[in-house]
Formats: sequence, structure tokens, C-alpha cells
Amino acid sequence: QVQLVESGGGLVQPGGSLKLSCVASGIIFRLYRIAWYRQAPGKQRELVSVITSGGRTNYADSVKGRFTCSRDNAQNTVDLQMNSLKPEDTAVYYCNANFESGDYWGQGTQVTVSS
Repeated sequence: QVQLVESGGGLVQPGGSLKLSCVASGIIFRLYRIAWYRQAPGKQRELVSVITSGGRTNYADSVKGRFTCSRDNAQNTVDLQMNSLKPEDTAVYYCNANFESGDYWGQGTQVTVSS
């Protein structure tokens, strides 16, 4: 059974930092592209970052220079370090694992940026 479990969300003040983690089980993790998406209330889900099986990363323009994604294949984990957080980063953040016909989602973790 495939499971993706996100953690690390919470309430943070503008300008603060959070680190989200996504731990996967039930898949050959190193083969999978891992993406972070987010969905704010009343908005469509949007892609935040991608890390390929080879470790290459891409980021949405809105988070470039502030967010950094990394993976540890030995621990089946992908982290998303989020710095200089803004109120507009408030959303539920989801982890997605994709490889060939496999496409899996976590349950999401809430990030709230507010003073």
C-alpha cells in the first residue's frame, strides 16, 4: 500500500520559515518525481516545486529564491524548506509522487502565514 505523509505545517509570522517533509512508503522512491502542490481557499491547486528522480529541481516563480526542495532517497523523504514566508503562501500543501502509471498524493498539511 502506497502512503505519502506530509508534516511540518503550522502557523508562522510573515518573514518566518517552515520546513515541510513528505515521507513515502510502498513505492520504489528513488524512481519517482516528487512534487509539492498547494491549494489556498477558493483557489485551484498549484504546483510549487518539483524534484526529479535525478535531483533536479524546478520552482514556481512565486516561490523562487525562497523555497528549496531536497530529497533523501535513503530515507524516502522529500523536504521543502520555506523561507521568507508571505501571507499569500497560506494554503494546504500536498506531496505528489509520480512515475509512469503511478500517481500518488498525501493528505496535505496546512501552512498559515499570519501576524
